[in-house]
Amino acid sequence: MAGASPASSKTVMITGVSRGLGKVLALELARRGHTIVGCARSLEKVQALQAEIAAVTPAGVAAQKHFFTDLDVSSDARVRELARILVDAKQVPDVLVNNAGTINKNKKLWEISPEEFDSVIDINIKGTANVLRHFLPLMIEKKQGIIVNMSSGWGRSTAAEVSPYCASKWAIEGLTRSVAKELPTGMAAVALNPGVVNTDMLASCFGNSASLYQSPESWAPKAATMILSLTADDNGASLTV
Repeated sequence: MAGASPASSKTVMITGVSRGLGKVLALELARRGHTIVGCARSLEKVQALQAEIAAVTPAGVAAQKHFFTDLDVSSDARVRELARILVDAKQVPDVLVNNAGTINKNKKLWEISPEEFDSVIDINIKGTANVLRHFLPLMIEKKQGIIVNMSSGWGRSTAAEVSPYCASKWAIEGLTRSVAKELPTGMAAVALNPGVVNTDMLASCFGNSASLYQSPESWAPKAATMILSLTADDNGASLTV
């Protein structure tokens, strides 16, 4: 895969970057010469990924430009601090991928503890809102930017025993369409269903059957190409990789 030219290289911020789709997307975009700003809750995993990213960054691209930190997006204060740091570092993202997410263990709604339900809502909905709250004004100031809020097939349909997750992803669809109406000309916010991919999250629902679906590694090139091709004309769209 050819890398990006210096003129076309973008700064891409990805939340939930330490595993699953966030990780493979970060690696794919770094291989193409784009600068990655990544965050996730696990410091150990973030540090390990930082080394992997440096190893795949093309020659001639400054690997030290990548920025990684441990961060729980459900903490508004921590997200606010990250935004301040990136402004100082002149690394306001061109593309923002709200990927951080979690799912409940398969249970009927009345069997799910309040704490588990709250965790799904706090990360999937409030976490996305926190990131948008602090980064959208910075991107609007630049008068450009693409926002990708990761949705799900279960943000457009439903299944039993994952009601908190379905509720959170339906919320992402509505949140994205509403925010899209608030953006200035030249920007776009889209809800992106990644499709069915064999991740730990899918395995928690499908068990061994998850292995029947595409791997994250085969998904990443398609997703990266699609995300990089988004324009202001896509504003408000609900898309699928």
